Amino acid sequence: MLHTIEFKDRKNRISCYLPEGSLPDKNAVEELHRMTALEETVAQLAALPDFFQRGEPRIEKIILTPDFHKGAGIPIGTVMLTKGFAVPQAMGNDINCGMRFYTTDLSEERVLDRLPELTGEIRHIFFEGGRQIPMTGRQREALLRYGLEGLLETYQDSQKSGLWRYYRSEEQEKWLRRTVFRGSLQTADAEGLEDFIGEYGQLSYDDQIGTVGGGNHFLEVQRVAEIYDGQTANAWNIKKGAVAVMLHSGSLTIGHHSGLLGRKICQEVYPGGLAHPENKIYLILERDGGPWERFWSAAGNAANFGFANRLFLGFMIQDAMTRVLGACGMELLYDAPHNFIWKKQIGAEKYYLHRKGACCAGGCEEMTDTEFACYGEPVMIPGSMGSSSYLLRGLGNPDCLWSASHGAGRQKSRGDAIRGNDEAFRRFMERFHIITPIDPDRNDLKGRKDILKKWEESIRAEAPYAYKDIDEVIRAIAAHGMAAPVARMEPIFTVKA
Repeated sequence: MLHTIEFKDRKNRISCYLPEGSLPDKNAVEELHRMTALEETVAQLAALPDFFQRGEPRIEKIILTPDFHKGAGIPIGTVMLTKGFAVPQAMGNDINCGMRFYTTDLSEERVLDRLPELTGEIRHIFFEGGRQIPMTGRQREALLRYGLEGLLETYQDSQKSGLWRYYRSEEQEKWLRRTVFRGSLQTADAEGLEDFIGEYGQLSYDDQIGTVGGGNHFLEVQRVAEIYDGQTANAWNIKKGAVAVMLHSGSLTIGHHSGLLGRKICQEVYPGGLAHPENKIYLILERDGGPWERFWSAAGNAANFGFANRLFLGFMIQDAMTRVLGACGMELLYDAPHNFIWKKQIGAEKYYLHRKGACCAGGCEEMTDTEFACYGEPVMIPGSMGSSSYLLRGLGNPDCLWSASHGAGRQKSRGDAIRGNDEAFRRFMERFHIITPIDPDRNDLKGRKDILKKWEESIRAEAPYAYKDIDEVIRAIAAHGMAAPVARMEPIFTVKA
């Protein structure tokens, strides 16, 4: 259902693509209203004398995806096209939070037969210090400044120790072509990240790379349950009954640092004499050098780290499955952010396409000169924990700003989800296998009601009843021509922090 949200004191008409029968969430609409006060900030800046030679900055368009819900300052599911400026907060605090999807040569039976043993191995690797990802300072700097291409140039520093034994340069060259931006955004420096980089020539470990993150982030091993588009599925090596891996993570504290730095840069260059925005949402103006370049470097550092973080999470699950099940093949289909700002050329004009909790869904034209040119961009949309997830192909719809949902979207706050729902939670836990840092069946935890209560609350906050129906969201995406379903997956088990 297409809703148009209008505010009497705003110029923009905002298209909201909701599931059939849904209404926009009141709290999210109020947050959106506060966000659109950006127009006043833009108008004030456009009135300054030095704008005469640079053209008038403007918000070109805003759309809201079917999982639209309240965020922190800017709603989740907001896609905004601007000219002449960028808005750091419109890509969220977790810069380059995104999805990564693998096909495998495993069967569900092979996984389920060894699930107890696999659970212990995964818990050790993900949560008990078993990651084994050594890097030199040179590698970390190359990663932050040049992304996955930087790692490709420096991977031999690692001497193939730990998880680097899964890193094969020929395979990584191929996977770069299946990653948005090739996973590589060149930056001028790595401002404020010197402590993370560490000693230049010395192998060491850090506590960041290879981390799932909290909230709704996860790694899930899934079974392909249904195929809707056989031709595309065949081209992408998606087979009914096969095992796939979908993971959702971002840039963690590196992204938080870069997000704070980006907002600080905006505040530093905000013109003196102008009242600061009441909504505390700042923008940065397009200009050569100086603060503009610092902002893009900070965003690029975080995005580069997010791509590498997801790469190593893939190696971690491959390591766990190899140790328990024997050699297994994992092939990357696609890796894409849903929190970032894209530089978008439309005709002769240059724009900035902001996505906060929205997948890129380019069609065949947008994917020209890639291996996805005949099908459209892979769009990975997870449901809530324990429910179906979907793989779609983008249709490149400009009305929807070449975008689609990034998930089901919350319908209950985390606080509301924790309270009540006892029967629904019991049924959910009976059929769902989740691997977390806490093993509730450990004998030494049986008497620790405080620990077990926090563990249960963290799962309740992300349970299916806290989210919209993913099937309805997918139907809305298809109905509005955002993307077309290729396959549906069901969880075998989920890894969450």
